[in-house]
Amino acid sequence: MAHAGIKTVILLSFVLAVGFLLVILSCALWSNWLPLLVALTFVLAPLPNALFARCGGDDFSTEYDGSGPVDLGRFITASVVVTGFALPLVLAHSEVITRGACVMSIAGGALVYGTILAYSQTFKEESDYE
Repeated sequence: MAHAGIKTVILLSFVLAVGFLLVILSCALWSNWLPLLVALTFVLAPLPNALFARCGGDDFSTEYDGSGPVDLGRFITASVVVTGFALPLVLAHSEVITRGACVMSIAGGALVYGTILAYSQTFKEESDYE
């Protein structure tokens, strides 16, 4: 875990920094700070899934591996992720932000959310093996 874990953390932190850089540049280059809301939505997106993941159903049933609270957490997470992608598109369509800011904001937000997913998946798998 030591050599593979530290390389993984360094890579994920670099990608996360590039994602935040894109979002901040999409705000700073065009002097409009509304695309910063996208970073907030992508940072908050995994929280419902993480909060409701512990509310699993019966440990002995193998027919259905989901429960109501888990599905609700996934639904809220998906709604926030769709909002993170749709918000810059709506702002660009209404000409509140430019198309360049929209593209940079979506790319940065996708990198941030992808990094959060990759980090949680990587270290979730390692904790399952112990």
